[in-house]
Amino acid sequence: MEKKTKAPAAKPAKKSSGINPIVVIPLLMVIAFAIYYVILGSPANFEDAEKHNPKNALGIIYSGGIIVPFLITFMLTVLVFSIERFITLGKAAGSGDLDAFVKKVRTLLDQNNIADAMKECEKQKGTVGNVTKTALEKYAQLQTDSGLNKEQKLAALQKEIEEATSLELPMLEKNLTILSTLASVSTLVALLGTVIGMIKSFFALGSGGGSPDAAALAKGIAEALINTGLGIGTSAIAIMVYNYFTSSIDTLTYKIDEIGMSLQQNFSSHN
Repeated sequence: MEKKTKAPAAKPAKKSSGINPIVVIPLLMVIAFAIYYVILGSPANFEDAEKHNPKNALGIIYSGGIIVPFLITFMLTVLVFSIERFITLGKAAGSGDLDAFVKKVRTLLDQNNIADAMKECEKQKGTVGNVTKTALEKYAQLQTDSGLNKEQKLAALQKEIEEATSLELPMLEKNLTILSTLASVSTLVALLGTVIGMIKSFFALGSGGGSPDAAALAKGIAEALINTGLGIGTSAIAIMVYNYFTSSIDTLTYKIDEIGMSLQQNFSSHN
């Protein structure tokens, strides 16, 4: 009678978390144009019907021209994806102090207490806990596997840790590229608005002959500065949140590497 071999368990699909930029960014652009024309462009913000003389900050921003709604889109995108990453990374960090969790798991590993270490992972409910629990399950399985030698078991354990980490990291890093891109693109688009404003100013200088149109000149310069301010502000926020998120991810990755090393050292010494 032919012996049936058990098929290996399929690896879970990579986790997907976060909002879809393909849907969200166009929606934010529509909101940005609505803000520009409905709120900033409200007649109440101007002293004249032609909207040439703003009387408050909203009207002044509206005077920045057609580049302004694009910059507003960038600002809204940075804010929305920053909030989304804060929530996602907050969940990934899990509950309780991460350093205390790592220390507790390492102590339990030193005692070869795999069951209690798994319970600590379930309590942690974060990325580090998920990876550690997966590695501990493999750890326990390898302890009873007589078909592999010690070196093969260590290699299998290391592979399990790497695969578990690769399932978690995409969830943490998703949409960070958008923030890093906007950090530079918003400045370039603002520069475009600045150039357009300066072109209008030079036209005002040239069209007036000996007496340039002071109002048109001032309006062109104001348009240039408004775009510059919005672009620099958006870029600064994007850079700060991007660096914060990458630092947080690096911290989680370091903790995973720390526990992974402890697992391999403990397995080597106890088996």
